[in-house]
Amino acid sequence: MPLLRLTNVSIAFGTHALLKNADFQLDAGERVGLLGRNGEGKSTLMKIIAGNVHADHGEIWQQPELKLAWLEQSPVLTSDMSIYDAVASGLGDLGKWIARYHHLSLHMQFDDEQALKELGDLQHELESHNGWHFQQRVESTLSRLDLPPDAMVSSLSGGWKRRVALAQALVIDPEVLLLDEPTNHLDLESITWLEEQLLNFQGAVLFVTHDRSFLQKLATRIVDLDRGQLVSWQGNYEDYLRRKAAALEDEANQNAEFDKKLAAEEVWIRQGVKARRTRNEGRVRALKRLRDERSERRNVQGTSKLTLDRGDSSGKKVIEAVDVSFAYDNKPIVKNFSTLIQRGDKIGLIGPNGAGKSTLLKLLLKELEPDSGVVEQGTRLQVAYFDQLREQLDPEMTVADTVADGNEFVEIAGNQRHVMSYLSDFLFAPARARSPVKILSGGERNRLLLARLFTKPANLIIMDEPTNDLDLETLELLEEKLVDYEGTLLVVSHDRAFLDNVVTSVLVFEGEGVINDYVGGYSDWLAYS
Repeated sequence: MPLLRLTNVSIAFGTHALLKNADFQLDAGERVGLLGRNGEGKSTLMKIIAGNVHADHGEIWQQPELKLAWLEQSPVLTSDMSIYDAVASGLGDLGKWIARYHHLSLHMQFDDEQALKELGDLQHELESHNGWHFQQRVESTLSRLDLPPDAMVSSLSGGWKRRVALAQALVIDPEVLLLDEPTNHLDLESITWLEEQLLNFQGAVLFVTHDRSFLQKLATRIVDLDRGQLVSWQGNYEDYLRRKAAALEDEANQNAEFDKKLAAEEVWIRQGVKARRTRNEGRVRALKRLRDERSERRNVQGTSKLTLDRGDSSGKKVIEAVDVSFAYDNKPIVKNFSTLIQRGDKIGLIGPNGAGKSTLLKLLLKELEPDSGVVEQGTRLQVAYFDQLREQLDPEMTVADTVADGNEFVEIAGNQRHVMSYLSDFLFAPARARSPVKILSGGERNRLLLARLFTKPANLIIMDEPTNDLDLETLELLEEKLVDYEGTLLVVSHDRAFLDNVVTSVLVFEGEGVINDYVGGYSDWLAYS
C-alpha cells in the first residue's frame, strides 16, 4: 500500500536543478536507502517529503493523517531541556503532560496540595489520551539508547545529542521514518542496536547513509538520485552496485557513439563504482600484506581523486607507549597501556562514545601528560589533523580561498597545481569553488576538509570520524588512497566497512581503561572476540 507519492516534482536553487520532474513512491513496510552525491539534493528531497520545503512544481500526496517523523542531518534541540523533556516533546502536547508528570512525581512534596491537584489533573489527561502507553514508550526508548533522563541537553556532546534526536523521532511510533545520516556520531553498539530496531520497525523507512554495512543490512530497495532523477533499484546495496555498474557501462557505450572524448570523461566522473571494483582485488592484497607485516611485528615484540602528500619519512618508530595510565575524576580512562606504532601502520580506534578514544590520541601525541608510564615519539613527525566538527571552516570564505589561502596555486606532493584543478578532484565545479562555505552541504564540507588536509605534508595523519557525510563514491576512493598512503594513520571510526577496508590493526576499548590491540579490521576483531 502506498503511503506517499511524488509525481513530476521539480526544485532548483538558482540555476542548479536538484529535482527535474522526479517521481517517487514509498510503500508500507519497505526500507529505502536514498543514494546520491553530496549536493545532489538528498536532504532537500527529505525536506519536501516532510513538508518543510515546497517544490517548485509537481504533486505530493500522502495518506490522510500519516504519522511521519524526521531525523535531520544536523538536528536542533532546545538546550535548556532535560533529555526526558526533549524526547517526550516529540509527542507534542501529550509529551508536555508526560514530562510534567515525570518531574512532579520525582520532586513533589506530598504535603504540597497545589502539586497534588496538578498531578491529579495530569493523570486524568493521560488516561483520556492513552498517555500511559506513550509514557512507557518514552521510558523504554530512553533505556534502549542508554540516555540519562534527567541530564540537560546543554551538557551533551554532539554524539549524545544525535541519540536524543533519534529517540525523539522513534517515540511517536511513526508510520514513516525519515533518517538523514542516522549513524553519524553513534558508537558501534548503538549502530547495531539501531539496525535491530529498524529491522523490527513496522512502518516504512527512507534513509540516507554513508555506512555501507548499515545500508546492506537494512535496505530492501535503493533509490539513486542521479542528475535530478530518482531511479529505483529493487534489492539490497550489493545488488544495486552490480546493476548500476552495468547500467553505467551501457550509458558510456551509448555516449561513445556521439563523442568518444566526452564518454571517456563520463566514465571517469560517473563510473566510479565499476572503476573501483576492478581495483578492489589489488587493494585487498595490499591491505592483507600490511596486516601480515603488523602481525609478524607484534609476534616478535610480544572519482574523486585524492592525492596524499606523505611529507618527509618519519623514523621507523613513530610512537611508543609503555605502561601508560590516565584517569579522570578517579575513573580509569587508560590503564597500563603499551604499544609500538611504526611507520606505515594504519590503526583504528574502536570504543563506545565517551570511552576515551580522543584522550588516548592526546596522550600519544603528547598533548596530555599520563598519570604514569611513558610516551616516546620518533623523529621528524609531521602531523595533520582531520577536524570532525568542522570548527576550522570560515563560513564566509570561498571554497577556493579555504584551500589555497587566497592563492591561485597549491602545492601537492611537491607539484604546483591550480586551485580550481585541484578542487575538481574533490568534485567541486568552478562555480561551486567560488561559493562561500556557508552554502555547502554537510558532505561537501567534509570533502572541503579533506581537500585542505591533503595540501599539508604529513607522515602521521589523525582522523576523527572522517567518513561522516561523505558520499559513497568519495568514501571508497578515500579508502583506496589511505591504503596506498605510505605514512602512518590513526583513525577513530564507527564505520565498520571503512575499518575493514583500511586499517592494519585496531585498538579496542574494552572497559575500565583496558585497551587491547587486534590485527586486522572490525570483522577480524569480532572473530577474535
